[in-house]
Parts: sequence; structure tokens; C-alpha cells
Amino acid sequence: MIHINILPFPNLQSERLCFREINEKDIPEVMLLRGNPETMKFIPRPLITTKEEALAHINSLLSHKEENNAINWVITEKDNDSLIGIIGFFRTQHENLRSELGYMTLPEYHNKGYVTEAIKTILTFGFDVLHLHTVTAIIDPDNFASARVLEKNGFRKEGHFIEDFFWNDTFIDSVHYGLLKKEFKK
Repeated sequence: MIHINILPFPNLQSERLCFREINEKDIPEVMLLRGNPETMKFIPRPLITTKEEALAHINSLLSHKEENNAINWVITEKDNDSLIGIIGFFRTQHENLRSELGYMTLPEYHNKGYVTEAIKTILTFGFDVLHLHTVTAIIDPDNFASARVLEKNGFRKEGHFIEDFFWNDTFIDSVHYGLLKKEFKK
């Protein structure tokens, strides 16, 4: 079996952004990011409202990395080390050289092209260094901004699944996107 190795942790850079490992200093920004109902509107996960919950989230991201199942980067601007977002690969299927992309940024960093730039950087790492064959992304059908940024990065819509996820006592739809290594344009 081919095995994807995400250790040791790689710091990355793009034109305007840096990508580093998350740590306890990021607790305030994690609370802002994951505790904002508007930011979390399309992410079916509980809001993070305490420092303890933020630390538990950080520790969860770090433990998945240590288990070689996921890797997440803090997104920062080059001139400021403060977290403006998180991006990474998770639900990695080593046997299929496949991983799912996830990302989010603080609202004040929306519409600046940062997510598009971050996705391109992470995809380059995923395809060139991790040797992934496929990267997927799953979004809420009403998250039009995320659909646009995925399509801008070459992803294609592969399916709209009706009521396939149960969250807050409701079944919700999801839209699945995919990108093969051979389709990726740097």
C-alpha cells in the first residue's frame, strides 16, 4: 500500500500568505473563527465559545496530524503571524491517495483572493509533495462563494446529495467537488 506521509510539519508560503502549524497562541482567533455564527453558517459543527473548546479543537487538529490522517495550516498574512484562517487536508484515504480539502477564513479577510491563493498553495503541496491522486471538497449547496472559489481552482461538481447529513435535528444536502492531479493547473 502507498502511504502518504504528512510529517514532519511543513511550513509553506505563497505570494501574500504564510502557512504554519496551529498552536495555543491561536486560541483567541480560533474562538473568533469557529464561534462566529455567520462564519459557521455553512459548516455543520458546534460553535466554539470558550477557550477550553478552542484548545480542544487545536489539540484535535494536532492529534490528527500526529496520526498521519490530516494536516491543517493556519493561514496568516506575510507581515503578521496572526491567524486569519485555517486550511488543510482531512479524511485522508491513504490507500486511494485521496484527501478532502477544508478551509475557512475570518469574515474581514473574505473577498481578497486569499482563499483562492491558499487553495492553490495547498493543492500544489498535496499533489507535488504528498503525491495525492484526488482532492475532494464537500460544501453546503447554498455556499455560492465556496463553490466559485473551488471552480476557480479547477474543481468540478461531482454530485449533489439530498439530505445526506444529519445536523441540528435536520437532514441537510451537500455538494461534492473533486479535482484529479492530472487536471490541476498551478
